[in-house]
Amino acid sequence: MPEVIFGLDSTKRFREQEKIGHNRWHPAVPPVATVKPGATFRVHCREWFDGEIHNNDSADDVRDAPLSIVHALSGPFAVQGAEPGDLLLVDILDVGPIPQEDSGPLAGQGWGYTGIFAKQNGGGFLTDQFPDAYKAIWDFQGQVATSRHLPGVSFTGLVHPGLMGTAPSADLLRKWNARETKLRDTDPNRVPPLSLPPLPQDAVLGTLSGSAFDDAAAEAARTAPPRENGGNQDIKNLTKGSRIFYPVYVPGANLSVGDLHFSQGDGEITFCGAIEMGGFIDLHVDVIKGGMQTYGVGENAIFLPGNNNPQYSQWLAFSGISVTLDGEQHYLDAQLSFQRACLHAIDYLTTFGYTPEQAYLILGAAPIEGRFSGVVDIPNSCATVYIPTEIFDIDVRPSASGPTKVKATGKGVPKSSF
Repeated sequence: MPEVIFGLDSTKRFREQEKIGHNRWHPAVPPVATVKPGATFRVHCREWFDGEIHNNDSADDVRDAPLSIVHALSGPFAVQGAEPGDLLLVDILDVGPIPQEDSGPLAGQGWGYTGIFAKQNGGGFLTDQFPDAYKAIWDFQGQVATSRHLPGVSFTGLVHPGLMGTAPSADLLRKWNARETKLRDTDPNRVPPLSLPPLPQDAVLGTLSGSAFDDAAAEAARTAPPRENGGNQDIKNLTKGSRIFYPVYVPGANLSVGDLHFSQGDGEITFCGAIEMGGFIDLHVDVIKGGMQTYGVGENAIFLPGNNNPQYSQWLAFSGISVTLDGEQHYLDAQLSFQRACLHAIDYLTTFGYTPEQAYLILGAAPIEGRFSGVVDIPNSCATVYIPTEIFDIDVRPSASGPTKVKATGKGVPKSSF
């Protein structure tokens, strides 16, 4: 096993650990460890809500989830010799649930969860159609996930970090805040908001204290969206065997990682759409000097996907176009097309006995594939959603005999509303 350079005690909260990570992006957050190019090491990661979501049959914890505390990130880790303009090469050697703990109160100890976030608390991709909070608990057996709340479904997890990235420079941080403020000001009262402003409340910035903490917390960026440094990209194929090349903006690169997922569908459409968990990740790092200019990677990471994906051979695909539910035509709106494809898939799965919320949760957590299929034929873009049929216990393909109903478990999906 590689050396653990960031360990976590499962009995303590994120702020109480021996080494303190962070939950905001800022160049002043000091590294918790420094490694040499070519190093291999292990990092423990807390589940993104630091234990606020519980293994039970209530969705009140999802309804009340405190967004001000996310994400609980491990790091930053400085790499000797890395300088702005370099590319940081990161290999994911292994990743999984909390090691050697197959049961316990924390997500990752034998279980994980998927949540539909309420519109008043972040919402999701289909928040107008699903405005209330729901939750599904998944049990892990080896690499397979099943849920008492979603009968007739099981699949191999495609374990990956939802969030990994390098620290922004002061200039890049200012750009983020300026452009996101400008967007937010176009509709400041929107629910959910168009962007999240810096929030000193509940900020964790490593070992920063006093005026240094106050100054950084006032401008540190929230970790919710992906940005030029990587961040919360939620790419399900960024898994074991992947090699990622991150732009370096500060000396040492200052790499951070967290938000581990046991599985996820493309888009993580319920917002908490993956199977969230804590766990470990083994990384190897190296530096390509001057790589940003050499390879034209001025912003945003590039990567080689891992080669350990679960293999599915049978798929059922749904398409959507850029027309709203009430018939309004939009011009080449690929996001709207993907929303419509997801809604068509949800409508279809309800004919087999699933509730719309159960179908929505399945699309968020199972290894579905989302694709932009046509984005040039005015006025309609076309997006598609591919569902592997092998994840269901019943045959979900259309047939002359009609749909077979899934056997209900009696649990249903826990709901909580405002």
